Amino acid sequence: MSDPDPSAGSVRKVRLPTLEDMESAWQVVGEVLRPTPLVPAAIAGGGFLKLETFQPTGSFKVRGGLSAVSALPSQTRAVTASAGNHGLGVAWASARLGRQATVVVPLGSSAPKVDALRTYPIELVEFGDDYEQAERHALELGRAEQSSFVSPYNDPLVIAGQATIGRELDSQLTGDLTVVAPVGGGGLLSGLALWARSRPGVHLAGAESSESRSVSTALAAGRIVRVPVGETIADGLAANLEPGSITPELLAGAQLVAVDDEELRAAMRWLFTRHGLVAEGSGAAAVAAVLGQKVEVSGELVVVVTGRNIAAERYARILRGD
Repeated sequence: MSDPDPSAGSVRKVRLPTLEDMESAWQVVGEVLRPTPLVPAAIAGGGFLKLETFQPTGSFKVRGGLSAVSALPSQTRAVTASAGNHGLGVAWASARLGRQATVVVPLGSSAPKVDALRTYPIELVEFGDDYEQAERHALELGRAEQSSFVSPYNDPLVIAGQATIGRELDSQLTGDLTVVAPVGGGGLLSGLALWARSRPGVHLAGAESSESRSVSTALAAGRIVRVPVGETIADGLAANLEPGSITPELLAGAQLVAVDDEELRAAMRWLFTRHGLVAEGSGAAAVAAVLGQKVEVSGELVVVVTGRNIAAERYARILRGD
């Protein structure tokens, strides 16, 4: 299921995650992170918000970081590319576990995320004009001896780590569920799809940025194809897929919808005014899809609010409607 970009080099072979991977991740994550809150949402028809903004790095990505880094040999350096939040997850996990890590971010990445990365004992590399260039550079670095590339989405152990959100929901809610999450490379929704194998009655929906629809395009085409990526406040969702990525295969059957920046801004304002919650553009994508009545809901509704890391000045402008 691939249409590789010749500039990206050879296509990596990545195995699919298993339920055993999820259980191993659950043991690691459960020992380190507390379950994030599940709070009633002020949405017509009811529902809940799953607040991954309460993670120590401000994003759900720390789950996948812990799962993947903990499985590496102790002398192996984790190398990754990130728009910010996945890099923070890998950095936090590496510092917690006493491991080495290199994080590659594009030039001009979100200042709060880069500033936060500088507080960790990692090698921070700023490279490339966009995430794809940073990812290709990180893949090259990951081929070095005693190094391993940890993709934000195309990695079975990262996906298994994100599946622990579902394992927490097992103890927080009963019955049928519709779980809505943002989709960039599809790592989070793939993790939820992995968890859904163990829990009948789960319907999954994903919200992509209208400026970057790589996963839905791959599903429609039956193969990975390059898509145009436009400017968006959802920087964590904006990129093409690595050639050979496993996430489209894992997401067959999930409902995928798109939200634009106007809808993202409205969702960010709604989260603040109705719930007192800070969310970045990517983090509010699932809320935007639900507020826009784009998701088919069966059973109890759960909306994952995935990240809060946004510059204060930019956030203030969005709240004012500038």
